[in-house]
This record gives sequence, structure tokens and C-alpha cells, in this order.
Amino acid sequence: MAATRRDYYNVLGVGRDADETAIKKAFRRLARELHPDVSDAPDADEQFKEVVEAYEVLSSSERRELYDRYGFEGLQSGGFVPTAFDLGNLSDLFSAFFGDDLFASGRRRRRGADVGTEVAIELTEAAQGVTRNVVFEVAATCDVCHGSGLEPGTTPVGCPTCEGTGHLRRVSRSVFGEFVRTQPCPACGGAGTLIKTPCTTCSGAGRTIAERAVDVSIPAGIHDGQRIRISGEGHAGVPDGPAGDVYVLVRVRPDPRFVREGNDVFSAVDITVTQASLGATVTVPTLDGEFDLELEAGTQPGEVRVLRGHGMPVLSGAGRGDHRVLVNVRVPRRLTPGQRRLLEELAASEDEQTYEDDTGLLGRLKSHFR
Repeated sequence: MAATRRDYYNVLGVGRDADETAIKKAFRRLARELHPDVSDAPDADEQFKEVVEAYEVLSSSERRELYDRYGFEGLQSGGFVPTAFDLGNLSDLFSAFFGDDLFASGRRRRRGADVGTEVAIELTEAAQGVTRNVVFEVAATCDVCHGSGLEPGTTPVGCPTCEGTGHLRRVSRSVFGEFVRTQPCPACGGAGTLIKTPCTTCSGAGRTIAERAVDVSIPAGIHDGQRIRISGEGHAGVPDGPAGDVYVLVRVRPDPRFVREGNDVFSAVDITVTQASLGATVTVPTLDGEFDLELEAGTQPGEVRVLRGHGMPVLSGAGRGDHRVLVNVRVPRRLTPGQRRLLEELAASEDEQTYEDDTGLLGRLKSHFR
């Protein structure tokens, strides 16, 4: 044994008081991650061998007790020699340890690809929440061969290239010994079998193009450009693998009446000079319908009235934003002789108190920035 070997407990990432279940769980996880056919690490072979060796010791009560008392030297004097497993066949290794083949199905079943689609809604619909039926095309499992790719009544034949194993082995030698690495068979794609009589409906692909319609629940408060994930409605996996997901891109159409910023909504209302001077009640549109807004006498151009809780709902939360209404005072462009005479009389009767601002400079600045 090399003097540079790491502590077996550190190799598996478990404490010295770990039980059999914890040790087995750690080994399964690390073996999956570090297997040379999965890991891109340059030293994947060595890391994998180290994990296997650590499990061989810690999974045996006698070896573990010897290791805990005397370390590596105790194991060596006790005659322990790590088993030379074929690193290229992880399923054989799991079968040797646990009596099962963890990768027997996972090695060949592939998850289907995801599907992207798009739906457009109005801003008012985004405020209330809406359900839309979305139609898209997917690769669905063939109804005739049920995903096998075989013409009904026929059977596949064993692949002569890999002799039905689904993988090819490659032996390499290094200073550490002889290593065996496997790769999926290029002839059968890792299936171990070949289809001589493909299904006439799907041409042996196991999938056909189908149109699918799904009701998508769009939550209130959603923003333009956000996506909604629908699990298991995407392309079918092969063969008989899990289906992918559908991602629905939500587009919220601009509303000419409003401008949205976060959860707040902004709009403007036009009033006349006389309404601003005398006060008035005007009707303004909101996301919830029309709202009667009361303006007091002396309302100034550019003032903002805040309608609390009339903005957009908080997505996946509680409460709503505000609706801010900008007051725009319209100045008359054309006057009749009588109207001009009245305004001239008004101008003649004005004094300093007529336009006196009770808010002061600081109040005007606060109002402007609001």
C-alpha cells in the first residue's frame, strides 16, 4: 500500500461513527460521480479505485475494526489486497457488492427534450391571472410500437458488434496496472440489440410528431418575459424514458393607458384650467375598472395622486402595488371673445394671494419627486 493513501473515512466523506447504511449511501453516490465513463477529471480512474477500496474496508466489520486499530499497516499485515474490479463496468461492480444492477435501466433510458412555446396576454389579464390553452408539437411515444421501434409481432436481434452487451471495452496500461474502460456500442447505440423490422408508423424511431394542447394557469402579477414550467409534457423519452418539460414564455402586451414599473402602475389624466382651479371629480381607468378621482380646488400641473393598492399584485406574495395618476392641466388654445373677456377680468382682479403656494419650496420638491 502506498504511504500517500488518504484516510478511508475521508475518501467516502463519512464520520468514524457512520453506520452501514451511511457508508453504503456514500459509496453509491461517489461511484456514480467518479466513474471514468461519467467524470471528466483526469484522475477519475484513481479516484474511483480509491472509493472502491475504501468501501471494501469500511463495509466489512472485521476489516474496519482492524483499520480503526492499526491503520493501513494493520490491513497489510492482515493480508488485505484490494479487489481488481473492471472499472469500465459499473453495473457489474454494484452487482458484486449489492446483488443488483443500478444502471441496468438508467444506462439506456433517456429523458425527452424540453419544449419551448409562447403565449401573449393583456396587462389586465396579468393583473387578474388567467388560464390559457397552449398548443404545441411534441415527439410522442408511438401508439403502434409503444416506443420500442419494432413492428408489432417482431423481436430485436442481438448486436453482433458488442455481442449484446451494449458496450465495447478498451484496455489501457499504466504504471498503476491494467485498466478497462467501456463506451456505448456505436452499432446499437448501447441497446445491445438491433431492429431488423422497424415499425412502419414511426420508421423505428419509437416516437411520432403529435399536437398537444395544455391549459396553462398564469398567476396574477406575472411580468413580461417570465416563463412557466409544465413538468412531463415535453418530448417523450427513448426508449420509454421520462418525458421532458414545457417552458411557456409569457408576453404581456403593452397597454396604452398604463405604464408598469415593478408592481406599480402609472397613468395620466387631463383636466382643464377651470377644473384645476375650482376642483372636480374625474374618472380615471385602473386595472380594476374605472375610478372616480376627486381633485381639490387649486390642483397644480404635474401633481401625482396615489391610489393605494390599485397596482399589480405581488407575484407569489401578498398585497398589491399602487396606481399613481399624473395630473396634466390643459391650457386653452382658442378662446371666444367672451371667454377672453372673462379671463381678462380675472387677470385684472388677481393679486399675490391668488397664486400663493402653501406648500413652500420643500413641499414642491417633494411633490415633484413623488
